Amino acid sequence: MVLAVVILGTAGAGYLYYQHLNANIKKDDLNLGDAKDRAAESKANAAGQTPLNILLIGSDARDSKENQKLGGAKDTFNTAPRADVQMLLHLSADRTNMSVVSMPRDTLVDIPRCTDPDNGKVYGALTSAITNDSLGRGGPGCTVATWEKLTDIHIDHFMMIDFAGVVSMADAIGGVPVCVDANVYSKSSDGHGSGLKLKEGTTYVKGVQALQWLRTRYGFEDNTDIARAKAQHQYMNAMVRQLRENATLGNPNELRKLAETATRALTVDNGLGTVAKLYDLSKELKKVPTKRITMTTMPWQYSTTNSGRVVPKPGDAEKLFRLVREDIALDGKGKKKSTGTSESSDPAAADDKIAVQVQNGTGTGTRLAVGGRARTIAQLLVGKGFAEAVADSTAVPGAEKTVIRYPSADLEGDAQRIAKSLGIPLSSVKKSTAVSGVTLVVGADWRSGTAYTAPEDDDKTPASAQVINGSDKKQCMHVNPGYTW
Repeated sequence: MVLAVVILGTAGAGYLYYQHLNANIKKDDLNLGDAKDRAAESKANAAGQTPLNILLIGSDARDSKENQKLGGAKDTFNTAPRADVQMLLHLSADRTNMSVVSMPRDTLVDIPRCTDPDNGKVYGALTSAITNDSLGRGGPGCTVATWEKLTDIHIDHFMMIDFAGVVSMADAIGGVPVCVDANVYSKSSDGHGSGLKLKEGTTYVKGVQALQWLRTRYGFEDNTDIARAKAQHQYMNAMVRQLRENATLGNPNELRKLAETATRALTVDNGLGTVAKLYDLSKELKKVPTKRITMTTMPWQYSTTNSGRVVPKPGDAEKLFRLVREDIALDGKGKKKSTGTSESSDPAAADDKIAVQVQNGTGTGTRLAVGGRARTIAQLLVGKGFAEAVADSTAVPGAEKTVIRYPSADLEGDAQRIAKSLGIPLSSVKKSTAVSGVTLVVGADWRSGTAYTAPEDDDKTPASAQVINGSDKKQCMHVNPGYTW
């Protein structure tokens, strides 16, 4: 999708054709969640440049004859679409690098309340719901709201494509090279599989075969959505290289065909809803060399309460999200040392007027919580002049790191004031709708004493993120032995 936009920017056209392309583009609202749940906008760097975050969505809608034929599964015809592919594309503020973070469709997340912009229907908030259900709760703007709630990353735009769009785009591009390490046929005796059938080695896939590749989970590695995300990364990287290296795309007719296909295939937010806006985006995307594109998958672990589902991996997932929030390149090149969050423009109340609850989150999966820690730190705050600090005896989940949460912008200054008084870095001050007031969670990194020592934060991408570089031509999917021929 993104590379289609890049090529689109060079497709010359007269005014009438320009208006025709504009009319092709489908548009929808960016964020359907409540304003209070939105992540703060990205900060500009020293040069005044800001990063761009674009959510890429692949819809499994069976809402047309073509999509029904391609998608199969008759029992889902004309039902609410699901966001089976979700990738957050982060374009760095200085435009030197690009990162992509995939979220497995089987991830359990909290979906915020969303309001359908077309009919005003309100979908109540859900806890521990499968992430791909977010699309059917008013549209792509609910998937955007879900990502912002999980990651605290401000999303600027979205782009969505369906089955038919993938096929038409793959045909227009003319074929993308993909690799398997054995003959593969994604079809089981009980009907599972995409139907993909390839010989060992490299094959140029397009049209329906490209869609099959992007949908395959039965046949790759362990037959999970995790392997499918890896195959999608391989395809996208190969498509980037193919489009940039293929001289035949200099043909105006080929470019026009691609522009026509791209604009018909995409649904975007209003901020990207014209060719001019897409062209402006294309100019920014083209600044990033292929070798500085990094594909990752959100670190995950299997859910202990819902078999077959996954959840964000504690520590690693939040670290990956932090690196994106702080605009740190995931390829480890040219990165800066994180400096934390800038100070709030909201002034703090007087110390003795700041209400703060202190919770004990010192327990971990292998260690019990230290008794009395909430009371000890609450008393420490009272001794520092925060007369309204109180210990909360409610049992709370363990926290690897000490964190201060606040529910709304008018309390950010108060939360940061508490952090400063205890020597807690501002990067550990988080907006959260899960709390009703300023809340200090004493984490497993502060199990004793009254002096807090912030743990060193390195800026290395977690190994569990499964990094793939955009210039790596040696990527080859491992075929599950049960799906060879």
